[in-house]
Amino acid sequence: MNPTSTRQAPRPGRRPATPEEPVQIAATADVDPNANVSAGVTIWHLAQVREYAQLGTGCFLGRGSYVGPGVIVGRYCRVQNFAQLYEPALVEDGVLIGAGAILTGEAPVRAVNPDGSRVAESEHSFGGVTVRTGASIGARAVCVAPITIGQWAIISPGAIVTQDVPDYALMEGVPARQVGWVDPQGNRLEERGDGIFSSPENGALYREHELETGTVLVPV
Repeated sequence: MNPTSTRQAPRPGRRPATPEEPVQIAATADVDPNANVSAGVTIWHLAQVREYAQLGTGCFLGRGSYVGPGVIVGRYCRVQNFAQLYEPALVEDGVLIGAGAILTGEAPVRAVNPDGSRVAESEHSFGGVTVRTGASIGARAVCVAPITIGQWAIISPGAIVTQDVPDYALMEGVPARQVGWVDPQGNRLEERGDGIFSSPENGALYREHELETGTVLVPV
């Protein structure tokens, strides 16, 4: 069963779809009236989009996915079934988030204080996960806030990421460790020596650079 089209007058806080790019929202999805849903977005069954979340043009939200309050998702992102994006995540354009993956939000260490009283909302911190353009988060991977996933990086399925990830990095394991570099097409780069790497698909060259903050890769 396909999601139902929503070509009616837009609800408050939501931009209207164009005739070329209708918004499609399944009848069982829960989209807050104050969410900002752009043209061409598809939201499947049982997905939830909370207040003031923003979904860019052409996004796809799979069944049972969750986008928290104020979370920003860029253009042409794919959030697959049961992925969870907790506030205040920022997801840039063209990001793939696999089934069951989680972008956590910072939370207090305990639900209660030593005296048994509830930890006040004012004591919650607000660091989140930032995912840069074109990155891919594998199925059931967990990205633990506050961290940044670099552009075109790949997080392998099931990995648990607790530190910032460089652009083009390939990450695996628990906790996740970098095991190589990838190009924007997702190919693992081949080492050529002297810090030079190349794409097996098109021969594009990249060079490692050592910075105080760690090793980065840049196109030559």
